[in-house]
Amino acid sequence: PPFDNNDVRLALKWAMDREEIVKKIFLGHATAGNDNPISTAVKFGINPEPVYRFDPDKARFHLKQAGLSSLKVEMNLSDAAFNGCVDAGVLYQASAAKCGIEINVVKEAADSYWDVVWLKKPFSASYWSGRPTCDWMFTTTYAAGAAWNETRWANPRFNELLVAARAETDEAKRAGMYAEMQQLCHDDCGQIVLVFNN
Repeated sequence: PPFDNNDVRLALKWAMDREEIVKKIFLGHATAGNDNPISTAVKFGINPEPVYRFDPDKARFHLKQAGLSSLKVEMNLSDAAFNGCVDAGVLYQASAAKCGIEINVVKEAADSYWDVVWLKKPFSASYWSGRPTCDWMFTTTYAAGAAWNETRWANPRFNELLVAARAETDEAKRAGMYAEMQQLCHDDCGQIVLVFNN
């Protein structure tokens, strides 16, 4: 808790000004993420709807749906995750504050981040190099029980599709399966895909 509530997760997604982070942290050399880990540059990649953009009204709506009028969370960050990570967290803290969400940004030591924070603290950051296939990315970090499933997400439909898509030889059917999986990640998973670096 509170990240086990999808309305809390959705409030956090709408509370982030991704375009500001692209501009100020990545100096424009990135594309804002939309909480789908598959880039549209990868075969079968889609851009799910709705596109998450900074929207205080939607963030507050989802807080209310979660039974909350405000939210206070701790986010553990280090530039070990990616250059500018802590500064991105501070920008996120500022945009979230306009939505009734207080984020306490805790700067963690870089030399111990991957051992002490990642996969251990509930709200932290990481980076992933692109994978050449949907299956590779999904299997590594989104499959139920995967060692690097950062949010401990276990969506039964997603996992059913993950296995079925591997064996599907009809390209159109396989594309549909991967599109549904990306939509499920977008709608339900706890991971916020901040950007795709250029």
